[in-house]
Amino acid sequence: MTEVRLARWSADDLALLRQLNAPEVRAHTGGPETDEQVVARHERYLRGPGARSGHMFTVGLPDGTKVGSVGYWEREWRGEPVYEMGWAVLPAYQGRGLASAAVRALVAEAAAHGDRRHAHAYPSVDHPASNAVCRKAGFALLGETEFEYPPGHLMRSNDWRVELTGKG
Repeated sequence: MTEVRLARWSADDLALLRQLNAPEVRAHTGGPETDEQVVARHERYLRGPGARSGHMFTVGLPDGTKVGSVGYWEREWRGEPVYEMGWAVLPAYQGRGLASAAVRALVAEAAAHGDRRHAHAYPSVDHPASNAVCRKAGFALLGETEFEYPPGHLMRSNDWRVELTGKG
């Protein structure tokens, strides 16, 4: 099984976030952000849990190389308090199972430290790789839905859900 290490987001991770802002990484999430938006996102990640920030982590290889990000944040979905999960992996490291391993580790983190019964992910129906990550990480496909991301833009997404054992 692919090994990854999650580490809390730190002040040193702005360069990684800028790399993850590449067009090929952001193609299914509204495209690249401006540098001002990336810096603001980094500052929200540093503040930690709260409005629009959540619990953010870097994805690292055993040798310490940072290859992506994962996180979860609170939201309400169809009347239930849940976590939403998201992730990104640098193009040079995609296709190696790293995102699936990171999301499995993130599910374990949310189950151990969170207070929600379920976590959801909403990848675009047109993004086979992210949908495969959900399947490989143990999420159940609930069906297609309209999802707003980025704010002001509706996209056709799959609604994937995973149980966070023993919560709620």
